[in-house]
Amino acid sequence: MESKPFIDFQGKKVVVTGASSGIGRAISVELSRYGATLILVGRDRKRLDETASLLDSDNSHTMVLDLREYSEILSKIKEFSREFGRIYGLCHCAGVVETLPLSSIKVDGLKSMLDVNLVSGIELARSVCRRDVMEEKGGSILFISSIYALVGMPGQIAYSASKGAVNSAVRTMAVELARRQIRVNTLSPGLVRTDMTNEAFKLLTEEQVKKLEQSFPLGVGSSGDVARAAAYLLAPQNRWITGIDLVVDGGYTAR
Repeated sequence: MESKPFIDFQGKKVVVTGASSGIGRAISVELSRYGATLILVGRDRKRLDETASLLDSDNSHTMVLDLREYSEILSKIKEFSREFGRIYGLCHCAGVVETLPLSSIKVDGLKSMLDVNLVSGIELARSVCRRDVMEEKGGSILFISSIYALVGMPGQIAYSASKGAVNSAVRTMAVELARRQIRVNTLSPGLVRTDMTNEAFKLLTEEQVKKLEQSFPLGVGSSGDVARAAAYLLAPQNRWITGIDLVVDGGYTAR
């Protein structure tokens, strides 16, 4: 008897925010390997097109959208669904991080971080979960959180607050949406090598970078490490996993 693939997204449409770079781009590429039709969301069309060129399939779409423009989210999602069909999943990867001590935090900056990391994610989930948008049999939603929602880190007060709120919201969302067979989870990565973190490392000394890397028992991760875990949580085959936070951090929080 022929066995079915462990992960298979054939015929499934998945919205991925932050798809123009980093973890969002890696997740998009990984999902495409399993047959998913991707809706790539970001602010820069050129970079979204670059992501699309890396996919295993030409069956993808780009959606230029500033997630802080809340009023546009629902209309864009509904427009896509009407044109291309019902949506199975959402992976909210887009995020804003700013390292500041408590004394330097400004209200506007705090609100901006919450707008993208939390508020827009909830609005995206609300839009994708509409009965006239999502597949009738249910679907899967994944928020990319952070280990800073779980552990303290100087300079990350606002970021940690936003990601902690995401984790709490997801647990409640998972319980509320279970009756419709919609699964909701979070994935909390540790330090991952991306263009953004490489730029941040340039501001540190070689000794500081080495100390940071050594704080992860298995070393610093890659965006691919996170992407593979994301595909697992989003996959239709994993129908009994909801309301969890999967930590992918090379052992950092196990210390």
